[in-house]
Amino acid sequence: MIGWLRGRLAAKSPPALVVDVNGVGYECEAPMSTFYQLPETGGEIFLRTHLVVREDAHLLYAFATEDERRLFRSLLKVSGVGPRIALGILSGISVDGFMLCIEAQDSAALTRVPGVGRKIAERLLVEMRDRVKELSGAGVELPPAAGRAASAQQEAYAALVALGYRPVEIAKLLKSVADEQASTEELIRRALQAAAG
Repeated sequence: MIGWLRGRLAAKSPPALVVDVNGVGYECEAPMSTFYQLPETGGEIFLRTHLVVREDAHLLYAFATEDERRLFRSLLKVSGVGPRIALGILSGISVDGFMLCIEAQDSAALTRVPGVGRKIAERLLVEMRDRVKELSGAGVELPPAAGRAASAQQEAYAALVALGYRPVEIAKLLKSVADEQASTEELIRRALQAAAG
């Protein structure tokens, strides 16, 4: 098993990238959330990896954070979700945003992620409900999900996605302005101010 790669970014073309580790080029696929954090070609990188062994190929998936890799591995255990869909989910929604969707049982937000239809969204809500608790115990920090706070955060997240912000940016913005008492409009306003500042 290849647990991580530390080396030089030799090439990148979403979703593929090549990491040069002491003269050996490792071809990987990564979610867009990882691509947003990559340096320019030639830069030093450290990526966590997950190896999928199939009859016809060995595929290496790379992640910028341990939270992304944990969620990817957990998604693979959901029936009907393979590496492609799991990468699509991580590309379309942040780890925190995904956790919020599961906690609030929001299938509509999940179906906005490319590749996730109504059936897969419903399966994710059912099968990931208990795993979210396991993930939170394993180091994934769950955002506040109590009633109004969760829905306000989710609505703010969806609004920022609609405005064209990337999932990684949105997660950081909402974390920086987190307030359980704030309304959706207040969260959006604060996030936009933080983005502008």
